[in-house]
Amino acid sequence: MAHTDLAAVGEVRSALREFLRHRWQAEPTEVAELLLSELVTNALIHTRHGAVVTASVAPARLRVEVRDFVSGLPLSYVPNADDGTHGRGLLLVRSLADAWGVNTHALGKVVWFELDGERP
Repeated sequence: MAHTDLAAVGEVRSALREFLRHRWQAEPTEVAELLLSELVTNALIHTRHGAVVTASVAPARLRVEVRDFVSGLPLSYVPNADDGTHGRGLLLVRSLADAWGVNTHALGKVVWFELDGERP
């Protein structure tokens, strides 16, 4: 995987920030950006086939989905002290999201999270 592929993570965070600018309150936006970057990074590193991001805002709920095109569920991983920052993405999603999950498709899967909050 080329390092430049991971440059897309910052672009996706910026696009989400712009999308939510007038649709969502500030604090969950920062959390949403963090969780999105973790899921996109996982998709880019572990699938090597790219990803599609979808974000939607409903009254008092934000949903972000990251779809990849490789079958198989993400593995649960418990990082140890020697791992540096590796392996903490899904732990962050589990800890910070109000809801999250994985939906399988004939080709690939969607890893999603939801945050509760108020629209401005």
